[in-house]
Formats: sequence, structure tokens, C-alpha cells
Amino acid sequence: MAEVIAVCTSVRKGERKVVRESVELRAGHGIVGDVHAGNWHRQVSLLADEAVDEMRARGIELAPGDFAENILTRGIDLPALPVGTVLVVGDALLAVTQIGKECHNDCEIKRQVGMCVMPARGIFCVVLRGGTVRAGDTVRVLEEGELA
Repeated sequence: MAEVIAVCTSVRKGERKVVRESVELRAGHGIVGDVHAGNWHRQVSLLADEAVDEMRARGIELAPGDFAENILTRGIDLPALPVGTVLVVGDALLAVTQIGKECHNDCEIKRQVGMCVMPARGIFCVVLRGGTVRAGDTVRVLEEGELA
């Protein structure tokens, strides 16, 4: 079963996020208090810890939030999910809106290491139903016709 490894927020774009005990997701907004929240298609970012493990294997010490991800997961192949997939994450419902992104020039990790996994392996979602999310919560795909 897939799970949340960490939840993270930041107040400025382009910087590493800080691990939080929990985050509150608001429908149509994103994570309360996070710089990327708002009325747009990339309200919440998710990254699989397995992708971060690939960077760690290069000898780089990395912690949750270092790629500016909001939710670090384990056990789910995030970039394989089609746009439109609905995820149940803790109490919240998220809809996948984008797979990957262009890495901006001032990305701290890219400057330090020369590459970043977020552009190819991260996904972005909008919040359909709010709720609290914390480390240890399950992550699963909502099956077609299933009520959550």
C-alpha cells in the first residue's frame, strides 16, 4: 500500500520546503499556508521517495522537501498516473492535472547537483476535497465509479 512519507510547505518559491507534522488542504485552493496554493492547476505537488532514492544513490544527502514537493510518497508510480486520475490522500481528494514540469533556473537542487528529479518525476494536482494529510496516511487511486 502506498503511503505519505512527509508533508512539506514553504513561503517562497524556488526554495526547499520544510517538513510539517500535518498540512490542511482546502478544496480549490491547495495547502493552507503554502506559496503554491491558489486558484490554478498546480495547487499541490507530489514526488515519490523512490525518485529521491535515485539521487541519494549518487551520494547526495537529501531530505523531504528538498525538491520543493508538498507530499513525498512511497509505493505509487506517480508519473505513470494519467492526467485526470483522482487520488485519495489521507482525508483529501486530489485530481492529477500535470505530470512533470520545466525546472526553473533558480532551482536550488539543480544549481547544487546539476539535475533535479521533479521535472520528470513530480506530479501536480488540484484539491477536490479538503482534509488533513500527514506522514503515514495512505495514498491510493480512486477507482472509476467508486465513491470516496
